[in-house]
Amino acid sequence: MTELLSAAQMRTIENAAIDSGDTTGLILMERAGQAIVEAILKEWPEWKQLPRHAVVLCGPGNNGGDGFVVARLLQQQGWRIDLFLYGDAERLPPDARQNYDRWAALGSVHPLSGPQNIARLSPDLILDALFGTGLTRPVDEMLVQVIGQVATMRGAAGPSRLVAVDMPSGLCSDSGRQLVKPDGSSGTLTAADMTVTFERARLGHRLSQGSALSGKTVVKSIGLDQKVRDLVSGIELVKEARSSSRRLAKSTGAHKYSHGHALVLAGGAGRTGAARLAARGALRIGAGLVTLGVPGSAQQEVASQITALMLERVDDGDALGQVLEDARINALCLGPGLGLSRARDLVTVALTSGRACVLDADALTVFSDDPQTLFDMLHKACVLTPHEGEFARLFADIADKLATPATTGPAYSRVDATRAAAQRAGCVVLLKGSDTVIAAPDGTCAINSARREWAAPWLATAGAGDVLAGFITGLLARGLDPMQAAEAAAWLHVECARKFGPGLIAEDIAETLPLVLRKLT
Repeated sequence: MTELLSAAQMRTIENAAIDSGDTTGLILMERAGQAIVEAILKEWPEWKQLPRHAVVLCGPGNNGGDGFVVARLLQQQGWRIDLFLYGDAERLPPDARQNYDRWAALGSVHPLSGPQNIARLSPDLILDALFGTGLTRPVDEMLVQVIGQVATMRGAAGPSRLVAVDMPSGLCSDSGRQLVKPDGSSGTLTAADMTVTFERARLGHRLSQGSALSGKTVVKSIGLDQKVRDLVSGIELVKEARSSSRRLAKSTGAHKYSHGHALVLAGGAGRTGAARLAARGALRIGAGLVTLGVPGSAQQEVASQITALMLERVDDGDALGQVLEDARINALCLGPGLGLSRARDLVTVALTSGRACVLDADALTVFSDDPQTLFDMLHKACVLTPHEGEFARLFADIADKLATPATTGPAYSRVDATRAAAQRAGCVVLLKGSDTVIAAPDGTCAINSARREWAAPWLATAGAGDVLAGFITGLLARGLDPMQAAEAAAWLHVECARKFGPGLIAEDIAETLPLVLRKLT
């Protein structure tokens, strides 16, 4: 897995490298500038043909220092540069000030006083080196106007390209949220074509507005990879959800019971489709056996629809208890199409059994009026898979905090919210969305982004979440721990949608899984 860093963690890494004598801030700034230029020319190789024109917007901190380096390097390659500084040069940090002086010996520094003094320009490149990851307060209205103005600037050979250093200005790098004034007012920020950051992506590149406004995120090395690894060994970082062939492989000589027996509980007549989708997902992802627990009213309906899946009659909690006398059943899925009338009774019996459980949809909604009753029954082998509405019903105060406008950074994020929910529930929580976050009670956390180059808009279809619940259940049956199962399932879910593409319906997700698994192995 790939780690994602907060702004504070990246500062810790940089400071550790400098304090150890391995490097200096000035060297790191030079490497950052070189990496940005390399990324730009790799993305737009036609810009190697001169003449070219760049507008560089530098801020009052070290992000601005990176901008001075880029300006100098591009000018040395023959570019025409218009550089604007927001703030007072006398108050720049030492390393940024040295690079300011180096640039000032080569070219002019214009004060950034408003959009009017850049509106007349028509550059190929606009470099946003205003704030980056260090932003902790809303940008002022003048800068919002400047950022808006750059979107309309057009070069001689076509649209200007906007490249951000570390993070598009105006966004909190830990949450991906726009920082706004206390009254909630804010201007509209402009999406970058590309954001260049260093060593690892930041949390904000994968969360909320950040994943949309960062454009293509390019991660470049500036020689600190070992320091990142040292930090990883001592601190539990947020990671990007992935799966591995090792976790999903089946050994030669194993039999069906070696890979677990999953039980998926279905709703009544006319409401069994969601459970059948979940059960199919559990079977496709490798559970050795999958049984549908169905009320008597729906037995004939389900029996006519299934082949590899098995069928048991489960009308109520007592019947479920009898089915669970089979100790080989080791993972349960409750919620998809279950219906509210039976859900509380069935969930109570399922949780009391101590088996691994995935709770989704109706199995969560039925406890909206009394979430604590659910929390008191949950155990560490459970996974909750709420969408934002279900999350708000179970964790109302946490959801309210997340919905409150962000006025200072680091802002409260989906990572913070999901971690808090997992700690309260005492089990893994998977908060669904295009930036799905998975967290365990001990703080372990992963993000599965389905935006930008990982976009899977076709998942916005009825039943997709039911298949995800089935994937998790199947992996729990196979023996993966809840965090591993949720991470792998979320990633595979998106990969299936991306593999299939337009026209996807929920039934296609599980049927596409073999193609994804074959590529993975």
